[in-house]
Amino acid sequence: MSLLPILRDKTRLRALIVERLKGTRAHTDIESAVEASARSSVNALVRQYLPETPAAAAVLVPIVDRDEGLTVLLTRRASHLRHHAGQISFPGGRVEPTDLDAFDAALREAHEEIGLPRERVELAGYLDPQLVVSGFWVTPVVGFVEPGFALTLDASEVESTFEVPLAHVLDPANHRPRERAFGTTTLRVYEIPFGPYNIWGATAAMLIELYNVVSRREGAPAV
Repeated sequence: MSLLPILRDKTRLRALIVERLKGTRAHTDIESAVEASARSSVNALVRQYLPETPAAAAVLVPIVDRDEGLTVLLTRRASHLRHHAGQISFPGGRVEPTDLDAFDAALREAHEEIGLPRERVELAGYLDPQLVVSGFWVTPVVGFVEPGFALTLDASEVESTFEVPLAHVLDPANHRPRERAFGTTTLRVYEIPFGPYNIWGATAAMLIELYNVVSRREGAPAV
């Protein structure tokens, strides 16, 4: 299925995302998370570098329902952080014992990091977990965000935020392949450039996974 005819029709695109993510669920244990993420060759390799029991984390993939179209809200991480300093990412972090589930954790982290009000977020569904070499298995939580919010950034974690049109993210013409080495293995992964920003790593992999799910690309190459 080609998304190109509907990428700029936000009503149809939102309805398609809701349809494709309907019934998806978060994985609550590492065994099911690894099994679900096994379709990605990158995830399979990263598993070798993780601790025996990676920690659970969740990120919010915030799709803002702007009048002019759907956008994805992203952050640039603070440059002094130990892990992923300066990288483009989604708001999120470790799932804490007080969190009800991955959605609750993603909402809490988004509020703590950028001040996004949780009542502005409507759950759409979940993408497959991503394994990251910093020692986490990360559940991407897709949510629609009602506009009209004001953000307050936690400078200890987030340097800045920006929004990229979802049409840009989901257009395969903007998915730039590159080779990435994992030990002695080289794999093809993808980056998504946008203006002065370059979205790569786990964030790009999650957005490519959203593209794969929404377009129903059966047998699409893992990233």
